[in-house]
Amino acid sequence: MGVTEKELSAKLVCYMTQEGADAQPNGILLISGPRTSLLHGVASSKAIEYGDFVLMDYGAMVDGYHSDMTRTVCVGQPSEKMQQVYNIVLKAQAAGIDGAKPGITGREMDKLARDIIDEAGYGDAFGHSLGHGVGLEIHEFPNASPATQTKLEAGNVVTVEPGIYLSGEFGVRIEDFVVIRENGCENLTKAPKQLLVL
Repeated sequence: MGVTEKELSAKLVCYMTQEGADAQPNGILLISGPRTSLLHGVASSKAIEYGDFVLMDYGAMVDGYHSDMTRTVCVGQPSEKMQQVYNIVLKAQAAGIDGAKPGITGREMDKLARDIIDEAGYGDAFGHSLGHGVGLEIHEFPNASPATQTKLEAGNVVTVEPGIYLSGEFGVRIEDFVVIRENGCENLTKAPKQLLVL
């Protein structure tokens, strides 16, 4: 506690570069507390406080290829509502990953996760698509979104990143990226996803 979002973001960039990233990553999002309800918030001078969610959306580039992941962790004990929302997002993400296979459309994949969030009463708080292609660009085709009728094919790499964002309270996003295989998908993101309490 006490470290600012900007300081923690700088440490994350330094770590990735030391570990072999080709260049300084672009578009790192690192926000905390009520600011985690911002879809595209950037690191600020806000100090991280006890009870805050910290949302980190980042990736490295190696040999010209991008990666992308998001984790939401809690500094101190989360409230019951924070735990509940986190578990809904985790369940929605699992549904999206389980459905990622050749022949599914982006729209169908998005719906697998979106239905879980809708049924939990937070449909209006999921304001973006489930995922996007990632490779030589950080955002590329194909997308997993309500508007995408294109079918996924073996070899496609897409993110699976549902979220719930409650204005003025907190937000949760969990993002992995997967490669579509002949019989399903392979999750390329190895970081644990159970809620980490620091």
